[in-house]
Amino acid sequence: MHPSVPGNPPTLLDGLESLCAYELACGGQLSLINRLDRETSGIVLVAKNKAAARELSMAMERREFRKSYHALVWGWPDDDRYTVDAPILRKGEITPSPIWVRQMVHPDGKASQTCFEVEQRFEKPTTNGERFSLIRCIPETGRMHQIRVHAAHAGFPIVGDKIYGPDEQCYLDFIEDGWTDRLAKTLLMSRQALHASGFGWKESDWSCPFPADMCDFIGESAVGKDANLSGAKPPRLL
Repeated sequence: MHPSVPGNPPTLLDGLESLCAYELACGGQLSLINRLDRETSGIVLVAKNKAAARELSMAMERREFRKSYHALVWGWPDDDRYTVDAPILRKGEITPSPIWVRQMVHPDGKASQTCFEVEQRFEKPTTNGERFSLIRCIPETGRMHQIRVHAAHAGFPIVGDKIYGPDEQCYLDFIEDGWTDRLAKTLLMSRQALHASGFGWKESDWSCPFPADMCDFIGESAVGKDANLSGAKPPRLL
């Protein structure tokens, strides 16, 4: 999303600074109002001046925004709709963890709630008939990795998730060796199949079509029919 260390790979903010060079030269200031996990695709709301940043940031604190995501998960949930209401904290606060950012459900954590709605259940012949689901995720709170943690906690981890998927060792191996055939066989996708598909505030609503990798995984025609995103317009800057 934004530079973190010297020599950091190109980030979204780097690209926005080039795209909005004229506005910045005229006194503008870029601020990312919402942030996505690394490897999560979808909508990011950007303010281009201080006044907009202040108004939108205060609205975010008041939880005025409507946010929805779509995810591809392993398994078929029994219920079409279910809610995970489980507090979250950083795992390293409770027990040693080789992954500093890893979160976990724990009673001492911060209150966290996510609503899940199953939009499609399907099997993939190329994975020996394994079962998967396309799920709409509505976070009621905004904790780090919340959707990913709650999805795994419910027993339906997100496809491609290196930290909360089949084995957290996948993340450590990826850091050490990059993307390998073994990881591809284990995770099925090179990044977590999580997409910020909807974002709204007051009278404005934005939607973002599925990225190609998620369409390819489930089948583009099925996504367009069941997720109702085939005609969605790309996000725009405010």
